[in-house]
Parts: sequence; C-alpha cells; structure tokens
Amino acid sequence: MIGSSRTASRLVGRWACAVATAALVAAVAAPASAQSTIRDTEVEGIIREWTDPVFSAMGLEPSEIQVLLVNDGDLNAFATGNRVIGVNTGLILRTENPNQLLGVLAHEAGHVKNRHVLRQGAQSAAMQPFLMTMALGALAIAAGQPGAGAALLGSGQFFGTVNALRYLQGQEGEADITAQRGLEAAGESGRGLVEFFENFRSQEVFSDARRYPYFRSHPLSGQRIEALRRPVEAASHYGQADSPERLAQHALIRAKIHAFMDAPNTTLRAYGSSDTSFPARYARAIAWYRDGQTQKALDATDALIAEQPADPYLYELKGQILFEEGRPAEAIAAHSESVRLKPDAPLLRINLAHALIETNDPARLDEAVDQLKRAVAREDDNTLAWRLLSQAYASQGKEGEARLASAEYYFAAGGQAEATQFALRARDMLPAGSNEWRRAMDIVLASGATMDDIEDLDRRQEQRRDRPTVIPPPVA
Repeated sequence: MIGSSRTASRLVGRWACAVATAALVAAVAAPASAQSTIRDTEVEGIIREWTDPVFSAMGLEPSEIQVLLVNDGDLNAFATGNRVIGVNTGLILRTENPNQLLGVLAHEAGHVKNRHVLRQGAQSAAMQPFLMTMALGALAIAAGQPGAGAALLGSGQFFGTVNALRYLQGQEGEADITAQRGLEAAGESGRGLVEFFENFRSQEVFSDARRYPYFRSHPLSGQRIEALRRPVEAASHYGQADSPERLAQHALIRAKIHAFMDAPNTTLRAYGSSDTSFPARYARAIAWYRDGQTQKALDATDALIAEQPADPYLYELKGQILFEEGRPAEAIAAHSESVRLKPDAPLLRINLAHALIETNDPARLDEAVDQLKRAVAREDDNTLAWRLLSQAYASQGKEGEARLASAEYYFAAGGQAEATQFALRARDMLPAGSNEWRRAMDIVLASGATMDDIEDLDRRQEQRRDRPTVIPPPVA
C-alpha cells in the first residue's frame, strides 16, 4: 500500500495518493475535484479480480477500463467518457456483500458500454439549476410566500429540467440492463444491484404526499428498481451466492478502508479484541501503527505473517511501518519479500525503491533505479515513481537522466510547460540519438515546444560538444 501515516495530512500524501496522469486529471475533475484517489495494490487487485470477467462479458476490454477508489465518505460512483470508473470509499463501506459492490461497478461499466458521454454534462446543465430552483421554491414557501414558491416551481427552467431528468433516467435504466446482462453472462447474479437500490429506496427526495404529480406518475427509483428486478429474477444465475473467499475479501476491503481512513480509536472500537477474524486483526495492526504504537503494530503484523507467510501485503504493511518510523534499512527486507511474492505490482516496487533511496547509501541506488524503471514500465503515469527516479539519478550524478525523469513527472501530472523545460534540458545533456534522447524529444514535441526552441537547443548542443561529459568516465 502507498499507505496512511499517523496524521491526516500525511495520510493524504500516502495511502490517499492522487493519481496523476494528465488525461485522468481532466477526466475526473468534475465528479471528484475535491477528493483524492486511493492507491492500494491489494484492494485494487481484489476489485479487478471481480470486475474484469464482467467487463469482458459486456464486450469491454478490461485493460482499457480504469477503476478509481475515491477517498470520499459520500455514497457515490461515476463513469466518464474516457473509460474511467470511480467509486467512493463511502459507497464501498455501505455495501453489505461483494455482489452489491460488483453490481454497482457493473452498472457504471454499463454507462461506459453505452457511451453515455453526456451524463456529466446533463448533470451540470440540468440537475444543478433544478436543485437551485427547488431550494428557492422551498425557501419562498417557508417564508410565507407560497405564490412565489409556486411560480418558481412552475417555471420553464423547472419543467425543462424534468425533461433532462427523464433523459438521465433513461440512461440509468439502460446501464442497469446492460449491467444485468453482463453479470449474467459472467455467471454472476444481478441480485446485489437490486438489493443495493432497495436499501436506499427511502432516499428518494420526496414522499408521495409531497411529491408533485409528475413525480408520482414517473417514480425516480421505484419504477427503475422494478424494471431491473424482472430480468434479474428471471436470469439463470439469480441464485448464485458469493463464495466464502469473496465474502472474506469484501470484509478485508472494508476493514482496510476503515483502518486507514478512520481515527485509530474508532477502528479499535469497531474491531475490538474479541473479534479474532483476519480482517479485524489486520485492522487493529493498522490502527496501532497509525496511533504510534509501533511495536504493538509490528507484533500484530508478524503474527499475521506467521499465519499467512505468502501474503505480500502483510510484508508491505510491515515495511511501511518500519519506513514511517525512520527505519528504511530495516524496511528493505520486508518490501523485498513483498516484491518477490508479487513481482507484477508496480506500487510494491516503488515502496522498495523508496526505502533503498532513503538509506542514503550510494551502493543501493542502482537497485532503486532498477526497481523504479520496472515500475514505470507498467505504470508510466505514476508521478511518485518518476519523482523518486529523478532523485536517484541526481544522487548518482546522472543529470541528463534526472532531468528526463523530472520531465516525465510533469508530463504525467499534466504540467506541459514544466515537462517541456525539463525535457529540453535533458536533451541537451543526453547522448544524441540515444533512447533517452529520443524520449526527451517526444516529450518536447508532445508538450508543444516550437521549432525555434529546438533549433536554439541544437545550437547550444553544438557549443557543448567539446566540453567534459556530466559524468566522468570510470577510472581505468
């Protein structure tokens, strides 16, 4: 986990670590502008294990779908036009079983499948004026001016918004049916999605007694639930139950989110010592670590490792505890074991590299660079990896490579001007025609540099040809 530390501010910087690709920042700015996204290999892996077969059954390529965990306690999920699905931690914690969470994610994938790219625009253009109109109308009536309230609620803006809501409701119904069909094709039940909707049916804004006639004849959720229930109950996999393994995974996800997001005392009360389940003991270990009870956290983690020695995420937690305690050299062994057990996980390699760098031992820098290069080969938009790689190269005196890594950092984060600046500097220092030189040129061109910029750089490169190289050759 790129995980939590003991204070809220450091928590945002580690477990609640914002994903930073330029395209992604643009994609999620509207629905999640005030939140951060969580990166955790274990939780991400479980969710992808559940969802990828459903995505495939829908005719979607799983590798093209990005699922984000959003650090927000509100009940919400969203899909964007460029195949990004987001789900709030608050929604995950309100699901009662894995099938409910899978159903919600399948519904969002239904929006992606049906190319509901106007969904966000419709919400901003129609829903917000509607809510404002309703609020003003309610205030006018409460202030003793029912005529003013009726005028507002009967305005063209209000009824124009009703039409937009019908359009949105149509999209929601399409996504429901697409989700149901995808779940059925993947051998999963759609019952969880119906259950989840039923659990929050009472959240409709108005009761029947207060609802305007239009809403009485066009129920916002009841009609939708019934339209979904019929095909779900008729499907051959309706009775498919969550496996014990999947139930345990769901309990672990919930425990881990609580442990990293809630105050330690809250977690320790929720997962008291009488609860000896694996998720509860995992949550307590994390809570003790965040509460500064380091030895207690390490002892608890070691006990879990003794029971499940092939679990890479327990070694990850142990490494994180030691690293956050200012003991990076001791953290290396735990992080190395997590990488050995899960070599395809970029975040685990980044953890190991970070510990290697923080030892301030020059002899460890080559391994740190190797781990980071392997990480960015799988996640080329991981800004933390690029920042650490720049730091490692700079410590080795490799100024050209360090500047190229900084350019990659800004390019991934959407800072085109800074990316261009660092890429130009890198190109000036790297051997002409090398792979690194070509990559610097790619960033320069992609970031909008002009030919004048490049020609000026070439003139300076010519002037530097007879100068000593940045890195002295090794002594013979």
